Amino acid sequence: MIEVDFSHWSVWLLLLAAAAAGFVDSVAGGGGLIQVPALFSVYPSAAPATLLGTNKVASFGGTLIAAKRYLKTVKLPYFIVIPAILFAFMGSFAGAAVVRTVSLDVFRILLPIILFVLLIYTIKQPALGSTHLPPSSGKWRVLQATLLGGVIGFYDGFFGPGTGSFLLIGFVRIFGFDFLHASAATKLVNAATNLAAILLFASFGHIHWALGVAMMMMNIVGSVIGSGYAMRYGNGFVRKIFIAVESVLIFKTGFDALRYFGWFI
Repeated sequence: MIEVDFSHWSVWLLLLAAAAAGFVDSVAGGGGLIQVPALFSVYPSAAPATLLGTNKVASFGGTLIAAKRYLKTVKLPYFIVIPAILFAFMGSFAGAAVVRTVSLDVFRILLPIILFVLLIYTIKQPALGSTHLPPSSGKWRVLQATLLGGVIGFYDGFFGPGTGSFLLIGFVRIFGFDFLHASAATKLVNAATNLAAILLFASFGHIHWALGVAMMMMNIVGSVIGSGYAMRYGNGFVRKIFIAVESVLIFKTGFDALRYFGWFI
C-alpha cells in the first residue's frame, strides 16, 4: 500500500518528474523513462502493479491534453486514426490479459536491438517525417491502421517500453505522416492504450488515485509546454527529441536486459 505525504520533498520531486515526463511524452513519447523509475524510486516497497497503474493515470491526462492541442493545428486522416485507436484499445486489453502466462525474456533481449535499428534508420533517412503526405482512403489502408493499432496496443498491454516510438515511426513510415502529425496521432492511440490499462488495473484495485491524479495535473503542465514547443518549432524539433529519447531508451532497455540476465551487476 502506498502512503502519500504531500508535504514530503520526495513526493514533490515525483510531481516534478511527472511534469518532465509530460513534456517529453507530448513531443516524441518516452515519458515513462522518467515517470516510472521515479515512482519505483520513491516507493521501492510498493506493489509494482500499483505503481504501474498509478503511472497510467498520471500519463492519461497529459496524453489527452497534448492530443487536443495538436488537433488545433494539424488535421488527421481519421479513416486511419480511428481504426488504430479502436484496435489499440482492444489490443492493450488482450496483451494485459495474457502477460501473466507468457515469458517476457524474448522481449527483454529484442527490444534494445529493435530500437537501435529504428534509431539508425531514422538518422540515415534525414528526409523521413519532414513532409506530410497522408495516403488516400482505401480498405488496405484501413487494414494497415487496424494492424498497427492492434499489434502496438497488444505490445503496450503486454510489455510497454518504446510504445510511443513504435507508433510514431509507424505513422511516419507506413502512412507518410510528418513527425508533427505522427506525434498527434500517437497521442490519440496512446490515450486509448492507457485507458484500457487503467480500467484493467482499477478492476484489481492497483491504482493510488490521489497520487495518480496529482501526478496527472503536473503531467498536463509538462504536456502543454512540450506540445507548444513542438507546434512552434515543428518537425525538426520533434525529430531531435525523438532521436534523443530513442537513444536513452536503447541504453535503458539494454542495461535492463543485461542486468536481468546477470550479465551486468
